[in-house]
Amino acid sequence: MQHKSDVEAADALKHAYEQIRKEISNVIVGQDEVVKFVLISIFSNGHCLLVGVPGLAKTLLVQTVSQVLDLDFNRIQFTPDLMPSDIIGSEILGEDRSFKFIPGPVFSNIILADEINRTPPKTQAALLEAMQEKSVTAAGVTHKLAQPFFVLATQNPIEQEGTYPLPEAQLDRFMFKVSLNYPSFQEELQIVKNTTSITQQSVSKILNAQQIIYFQQLVRNIPVADNVLEYAVKLVSKTRPDSEFAAPQVKRLLNWGAGPRASQFLILGAKCHAVINGKYSPDIEDVQAVAKPILSHRIVRSYHAEAEGLSTDDIIAQLF
Repeated sequence: MQHKSDVEAADALKHAYEQIRKEISNVIVGQDEVVKFVLISIFSNGHCLLVGVPGLAKTLLVQTVSQVLDLDFNRIQFTPDLMPSDIIGSEILGEDRSFKFIPGPVFSNIILADEINRTPPKTQAALLEAMQEKSVTAAGVTHKLAQPFFVLATQNPIEQEGTYPLPEAQLDRFMFKVSLNYPSFQEELQIVKNTTSITQQSVSKILNAQQIIYFQQLVRNIPVADNVLEYAVKLVSKTRPDSEFAAPQVKRLLNWGAGPRASQFLILGAKCHAVINGKYSPDIEDVQAVAKPILSHRIVRSYHAEAEGLSTDDIIAQLF
């Protein structure tokens, strides 16, 4: 693949993306937007937070993605008694009286962090290093994680009792925060038909780890026009109440705006969004297409916004 021109490689990514979508649809009914953002985050080398009520196939989606991409997959069920060593691994005393490191479940390509807000901050922080540094440190020794490495975390928005909301710093590590909605009536009919019979839907493997890493580099190599770069950075600046670009309405509705990571993810996401839609360079529409799931968990509403019943999505819509 390395000898292909960038144009051919971009076409290959678009074709692979379409094949992956088709395979996933054999198992997952609907949820097209969610699948799109999960795949964009993977090709942009980011992490994704899925928020939805139980039973919307969050776990099944992540399992299916790992099968289609032929990657190792581990599921970690986050609970209040989970310890950092339960994620990253621990040192044990071997038979030869020396300590050896036993890797934890984080040593995999795709990690499903199920109900991540159910575990205390100390354990959340253990995953934070893995997400940011792509490595873990145990007993002063740094261990590199396998590449590619993604964390797809889930969160239940209903039960807030006995949960530990993710700190802003950890939320900022996620490229996207994607909300899952209930299926439509027709979709739910299809889901029930598929899941209450004896037939099992299977998927084919489309890409391997090397190809994914190659496509991640390709996405970074895509050129971006200066006006698109400026638009993305200005859009993020508009969310900051003390910025010169912030409208009076935004200053009233927001206490805190998004940081520079939002600008970086807007450009990376726009590059990937352009390629999977058959373009070789992103335009402003591509930035807008990925803006909502990038900005929604990075801005903090003021009491004015809450009193008026405005969601973060409503405020983001005003920025365009």
